Amino acid sequence: MKVIRIKYFLSKLNIKIYQTVAIFFVYLTLSHIVNAQIKHSPTHLSKTMAFVPAGTFIMGSTTGAEDEKPEHPVFVKAFWLDILPVTNADFATFLNTHPLKNIQGETYYDDRDADARIHLVSSVWLPDIGYENHPVNEVSWIGGKDYCHWLNKRLPTESEWEKAARGLDGRKYPWGNADPQIKFARYDAPFNASAPVDAYPDGASPYGILDMAGNQWEWVSSMYRAYPYQEDDGREDQQTGPIRVTRGGGHDSNAQEITSTHRGRYLSRNPKAGHHNIGFRCAKS
Repeated sequence: MKVIRIKYFLSKLNIKIYQTVAIFFVYLTLSHIVNAQIKHSPTHLSKTMAFVPAGTFIMGSTTGAEDEKPEHPVFVKAFWLDILPVTNADFATFLNTHPLKNIQGETYYDDRDADARIHLVSSVWLPDIGYENHPVNEVSWIGGKDYCHWLNKRLPTESEWEKAARGLDGRKYPWGNADPQIKFARYDAPFNASAPVDAYPDGASPYGILDMAGNQWEWVSSMYRAYPYQEDDGREDQQTGPIRVTRGGGHDSNAQEITSTHRGRYLSRNPKAGHHNIGFRCAKS
């Protein structure tokens, strides 16, 4: 009788052991899946953002180019903006989780251009060595828009971008009214000679946002239209079509093109094409 009880006890013990082991392996599997999802989720990849409070600022310039006129007040709702532009390493991560084109056949990134800094290596998109932390180039407006959407963000409007760059005091450049110097921004540089996105801390905007002058032009959500800026006049229609505004100037821009009010009027702004000196950053309401 005792032998039977012992065998029965051992059989129950084995069942419990098997159950425990099975539960343990299920736990490990689920943990692996969850950790993988967290690692590759947009939230995990998001950059530090700066808060720009709601309020009215003066947009435009009385002394700039014709398309910067007239100066006019614009109310901007509170929002967040990436402190740093999107880098080549950031966008390579996006390309490794998305096809090169959207479902409409519109290209996100022009990797065929000789100026591109991201390339397909053994079926993996990789930033060129030494350019991982440089602002992404050759990305289309569509690519920027969909990248931001992937992170539950969006491209900033033209008015948001300008307010974030110059604040409320009407300054000419993000750092103030002092003339550009090499400690403030990357400009007057050779073709396709960008710099790391965090190379110019002295050029920060009033909200602590970096690289808003020079280094790489930045796509914004807005269509290129005459002032005054009105958010509800159709210029914020997000369907691909008319040319889009680019802001901030690039590494190969002159000092006049890196002001906080300059709108890149001479720059190619085809939203379906990438360019050697246009990148972007994301905003969030």
